[in-house]
Amino acid sequence: MKNSLPKKLFPFLWHFLREYKAIVVVYGILAVAAGFWAPFNSVLIKMLINLLPQAAGKDITVLIFPAVLIVVNCILFDNFTWQGIMYIKYRFIPLVLSKVDRTLLDHTLSHSHQFFQERMAGALSKQIFNLIDAVEKIISFIASQLLRGVSVLLMSFVFAYQVNPIFLGILVIWSLVFFTVSLNMSKKLAILSAHKAEKEAVLGGQIIDSLSNVFSIYLFARRKHETTRRNIPLGDWKKAYQNNEMYVLILHAVQGGLIAIMMAFAIFFLVYLYGKSLITAGDFALILGLSMETGHLMWVTMYSVNELNQVLGRCKQSLDYLIVPTDIQDKSNATILKCHSGQVAFHNVTFGYKGAEPIFQNKSITIKSGQKVGLVGYSGGGKSTFVNLILRLYDVTKGAITIDGQDIRDVTQDSLHENIAMIPQDPSLFHRSLMENIRYGRLDATDAEVVEAAEKSHAHEFILQLAQGYQTSAGERGVQLSGGQRQRIAIARAILKNAPILILDEATSQLDSLTEHLIQESLWQLMQNKTTIVIAHRLSTLLHMDRILVFNKGQIVQDGPHQQLLEDGGLYKNLWDTQVGGFLSDKI
Repeated sequence: MKNSLPKKLFPFLWHFLREYKAIVVVYGILAVAAGFWAPFNSVLIKMLINLLPQAAGKDITVLIFPAVLIVVNCILFDNFTWQGIMYIKYRFIPLVLSKVDRTLLDHTLSHSHQFFQERMAGALSKQIFNLIDAVEKIISFIASQLLRGVSVLLMSFVFAYQVNPIFLGILVIWSLVFFTVSLNMSKKLAILSAHKAEKEAVLGGQIIDSLSNVFSIYLFARRKHETTRRNIPLGDWKKAYQNNEMYVLILHAVQGGLIAIMMAFAIFFLVYLYGKSLITAGDFALILGLSMETGHLMWVTMYSVNELNQVLGRCKQSLDYLIVPTDIQDKSNATILKCHSGQVAFHNVTFGYKGAEPIFQNKSITIKSGQKVGLVGYSGGGKSTFVNLILRLYDVTKGAITIDGQDIRDVTQDSLHENIAMIPQDPSLFHRSLMENIRYGRLDATDAEVVEAAEKSHAHEFILQLAQGYQTSAGERGVQLSGGQRQRIAIARAILKNAPILILDEATSQLDSLTEHLIQESLWQLMQNKTTIVIAHRLSTLLHMDRILVFNKGQIVQDGPHQQLLEDGGLYKNLWDTQVGGFLSDKI
């Protein structure tokens, strides 16, 4: 399946504008028409000036027609066009930006687990906002200014030629030089802007990293360290910022000099031709007005081009960061997983993390429907990898994993995850109410069903003691709650989801003994008629499992119920004998 979002800015922009083609056309026409005002105004002023001698002490009615036209020109090409542009922005831009926001979030969330492990959340959010800001700037400011500038320039060419071809030549030559110099200089500005955006992204990511680990900063008294470690990236950003701004200053100085040169030539030839009686006073005013307006508009237009180049620089960095091929994609013909019994099977599976030796080699194992299976072994033995492959957080290198005979690569990832409930060791909650956090397990659940799930997980008791009850915010990543409370909310969420496959990763490790005993009963009820996989370091929690798989360096070295494994001796018995306080040591 191909990536649906273009990686180049303008195809990316058109991806969101194409359904509004008619509005885009009207917007463009209004922007072009807005450029008519200044040249027409100069022509009408010329008419007035040329008619002044005729009207002096005689018939002033001859001035009424051009005067009325000046008013009409202001209403039609100045007020009406800009109000129309503003109205389209008011109605249209929020629709486009909302679509960009949703699409970018959906695209980002479609990436693999590894994608998020390699990138910081703060940097990702900044790049998304950069693109949204860029789209708004291009539509609301840059596009209208560029189109208006082109319109002014073309109209000025026409009216200048009517006065004298010399003035057309001055404007054409000057415009070519002005645009050539400005565009060439702007190319470097895009590079400098991209470099500046890159440094800004690093700074933003560091801030998020520090704020999200504030407890560790307090615990180790590292506040000064966190501020001083920013000296180098701040220095890099300062240098990039100053280089960018200095180049903008130089560019504007060059553009200002070119405008002054154009005005000098225009005035010289105006004085020369007027002295030869080859142009009228109105022509003098027209060319002077066109030159001044053209110079100003070209400055504004090229400022828009400069802004565009800076936007291009930031967007290139953002698009390169965000719009990358997704490692794990649904096939174009992916089907919905039909999980009727929940049997999980590994068929000659080989897998290794990027840049590392394979963890599993030709692994084959079947977990039958409804079986309760425990996974034990030293850290790094492959337990979490085993579960991650079932969840398809990574794709196997060789072989296949099936659920009820269906290769999980042939079904949609959403349908796969809808049929698996997982309670992680360190659950992360949303910065939303506890009601919303629990209901996340099943979005259509009623309040009563949410409360029932909370009661089964023994979360109901502590929730009622909170000032706002179920409407209490969990805080960012659940920081308002203790570890045990977060775990109970996660258990309630899994109970509410009630999926046919259940995965527990040290689900009760953060609970006190009394609460754990109560919740174990609820979990045991939840496990009934479900295929259950339990990762545990506390081996006593696995006594009632149908099977226990003992992992060692990617191999399943033992497989059987608790008592049989004890009788067989081997690694499991060593683990059982050496665990301290009911927990498994990480030492090999």
